[in-house]
This record gives sequence, C-alpha cells and structure tokens, in this order.
Amino acid sequence: MRKSLLVLLLWAPFALAVLPQPGSRLDQATQQAIQRFLLHNRILDSPLDLDNAPYIVAADAGRVLGANGERVHARGVLDASPPAYGIFRRGKVYNDPETQELLGVNADDIGTARFVTAGDLTTLAVQRVTQEVRPGDRLLRTEPPVQLVRLAPPPSPFIQGQIIDIPKGVTQVGVLDAVTLNKGRRDGLVEGQLLAVIKTGTAVRDILTGAQVKLADERAGTLLVFRTYEKLSYGLVLSASRALAITDRFETVPQAQ
Repeated sequence: MRKSLLVLLLWAPFALAVLPQPGSRLDQATQQAIQRFLLHNRILDSPLDLDNAPYIVAADAGRVLGANGERVHARGVLDASPPAYGIFRRGKVYNDPETQELLGVNADDIGTARFVTAGDLTTLAVQRVTQEVRPGDRLLRTEPPVQLVRLAPPPSPFIQGQIIDIPKGVTQVGVLDAVTLNKGRRDGLVEGQLLAVIKTGTAVRDILTGAQVKLADERAGTLLVFRTYEKLSYGLVLSASRALAITDRFETVPQAQ
C-alpha cells in the first residue's frame, strides 16, 4: 500500500496527461500486475457455482488440514484434464449498491492442487497454499490467463457504475492496484476498455449563508478493465491524481480523450 501511494504522489501531476490511447499496447509492468492479481482472485456469477463444486473431504491419513506438499482427498466430478485445480472458499457476496441485486461472489484463494488419481475419493497433491486447506474447501478448474496486450476501442454505449470492493482489503488504492466494479459483460464492458474514475464532490457549509454547498465532481483516475464476468468486472488503476476508494464512480472514456 505504501509503495502504491508513493507512485501515486509521484505520478499525480502527470497522471491524466500520459494515458495510453485505444489500440495502444500495454506495457510489461501492467500485464504482470494483471497476471499476479488473477492468480489469487476470482469471482463466480452465483454462490451455487461454488456450493455445487467438488470439495475436499480430508488430508492424507485422515488429517483434517492440508498443507503445501501434502495429498488431499476430494469428492465430486474431477478429471485429469486440466491437471491443476484451484482451491477456494466462499468470500464476499456482492450486491449492487443501488438495486441490491445479487451480482456474484468472491472465491477466496486457498491454493492449487494437482490431480493424482481418481476413485470414489479423488486424490490431489497440494502445490501452493495461501493458508491451511480445510475440509469443505471447493475445487475449481483454473482459469486461462488474460491475453490482454492492447487497449480496446471505446464502447458505443455509455456505461457508468461504482467501485464496490478492493480485493486486497485496503481502503484506498493507487497505480497498478485492482478494484471490483459493479458492471460486467451484460452491461457492455469488455476486457481492454478504459474507464474514468469520478470522485463525488463533498458537501461543505457556506460560512456566510450557512447553507450546504456541494463541490463539483472531479475526475481522479483511469481504470483498465482486465477481466469481465456476467455482472461484475475487475479494473486495474492505470493513473490517479488522488487515492481512489470504494463508492467512487466510474464511466466509459469517450473516443476524444
């Protein structure tokens, strides 16, 4: 977080002046930040997608916890193609801040496991863990990496929404941090699009009249949409003149910008 804020402060005077243009190639640092984030973060369109997935019953020798290098035993439909599965646990459930519609659920990353043998209980070898594996943790096929090397052209419809989560658990974000957006494929967002982040002007009191006055909204940064789901998306901060936060608005960037 401290590193992100330092980059933010250094970039602030130039942030909105050096934005990449639609069709331009993404630099290596941006592509690496996207792939690192997706290794540990995933969204499912419905909680049932996780609740109905294969699950871990026990670790080797009947132990209840599995660690890196151990074998675990799972129940459900699993096969050797693909050989690697992600281990997940149910995380935040996302609802639209205005309509309260269920948008999806965050699958908390526990690690990865490799298929070993099939049977009534399938055996897998744990390859990577972020925390101890528990009985009931779910197994999902690994997602393909994002093949995002160029920015997409601006969309024809105007799209606006809100930042609803910061997956790292911090309160504010800066350059090359990722955020969760309350719009997805059904709304017209596509991977590679640029979005402008808008901070709502705060209300202040006029010291002469005593009346409440709302300050003007301010453009505060730019996001790159790098993974879309049906109703949600992930965005990466490409530039920021101020620290961005949950409830900040976003909107599609017109062609002229």
